[in-house]
Amino acid sequence: MSPPILPQVVIIGRPNVGKSTLFNRLVGKKLALVDDQPGVTRDRRFGEADLLGLGFTIVDTAGWEDEDIASLPGRMRMQTEAALVGASVALFVIDARAGLTLLDEEIGRHLHETSIPVVMLANKAEGRAGDAGIFECYSLGFGEPVAFSAEHGEGLADLFQALLPLIGEREEAPERDPDEPEYDPESVLKFAVVGRPNAGKSTLINRILGQDRLLTGPEAGITRDSIAIDWTWHDPASGNARPVRLIDTAGMRKKALVVEKLERLAVADARHAIDFAEVVVLLLDATRGLEHQDLKIASLVLEEGRALMIAINKWDIAEDPSGLFNGIRAALDDGLAQVRGVPVLAVSARTGKGLDQMLAAAFTLRDAWSKRVPTAALNRWFDDALSANPPPAPGGRRIKLRYITQAKTRPPGFILFGTRLDQLPESYRRYLINGIRRELGFDAVPIRLTLRSAKNPFAPK
Repeated sequence: MSPPILPQVVIIGRPNVGKSTLFNRLVGKKLALVDDQPGVTRDRRFGEADLLGLGFTIVDTAGWEDEDIASLPGRMRMQTEAALVGASVALFVIDARAGLTLLDEEIGRHLHETSIPVVMLANKAEGRAGDAGIFECYSLGFGEPVAFSAEHGEGLADLFQALLPLIGEREEAPERDPDEPEYDPESVLKFAVVGRPNAGKSTLINRILGQDRLLTGPEAGITRDSIAIDWTWHDPASGNARPVRLIDTAGMRKKALVVEKLERLAVADARHAIDFAEVVVLLLDATRGLEHQDLKIASLVLEEGRALMIAINKWDIAEDPSGLFNGIRAALDDGLAQVRGVPVLAVSARTGKGLDQMLAAAFTLRDAWSKRVPTAALNRWFDDALSANPPPAPGGRRIKLRYITQAKTRPPGFILFGTRLDQLPESYRRYLINGIRRELGFDAVPIRLTLRSAKNPFAPK
């Protein structure tokens, strides 16, 4: 069973109200430095809290100060504001003995402008010296405050009752697919070659094998069945022997041109081979360039979730090779909006040019396609992505993105939890997918991002 994904509770308040002492109390350890001098905490600190059986991630933040953003206190405040993005609850702490200050009121106004539930916590409330400050909290409009003493641990039950309706139900992380095997980078690479008729697919495989294993010729459509051939590639860079299953496929013409039953069956078999493969190379003919049918084949490969690469064959007879390569690269980036930066290599089935580079790139691409990101790294990326570009607020109500988890690999699949996800623009979804691909090492492999609303019935809509 996967561990539960914990909601985030962010401690916010002006300097020296006891935020770090509260953090230490809730995590049960002295993780955060505590001192009477204000400004000790500068960066966000995360810890796992267990409050009377209620689990959550607690986030300590720097003290909120009204300073220019170019100054250190101003930059610390920006970090605090960023911590609120994606938070489940803001735990607004004031010093009950000192009473409300103008800075407390400013923080309160900022919190009212967000859609984050707020629990008001009057710290240092032991004895009767904090009674006046507790009553003043009502003026901020966040309901009944929790009288608390982080130093002595008083008020834990009241804090539990305040948080329970907001984060009481834990969202369970999806279990890892039991049918998903552990990835072995030394396993057989299932490598399919696809393309239009006469692009040179069978010739390419024969050149790789060093023998005329497959029938070839100038006539289009010689290959009908998808042929799988087990072979060992000796990597010239490392000297390692790498097992490969090469899969030749029938040429795939425009659907309107496929009229014979036998060709329809051959194309269907090629589609099945794509589904069986791990990495698919789309072979282009350098004498014909990139055509619309090539983009349709590439889109089919990506829709099936396979790792895609492009090889331009007959490079030895290409005219204006540099212009051809750049033109194909640009056309792919425009025509395959779902994936940018698909690997493009120049090869020649006749001379053997670029074939070792193509196979090396295929193994690298499979590693990215099979990658699983550690939870901590995924959470750090997600936190930074929301801070850099918060989700929009249609109708003045911000969409809340709570957390993300990787549910599967091959292809990589992620689940994004939050509220009002039906209003999340496609552009923001692409922003997250591109960030995952760019920042977490997935290169140009297809990414699946599923949106799922939180199951917590108490969560604000």
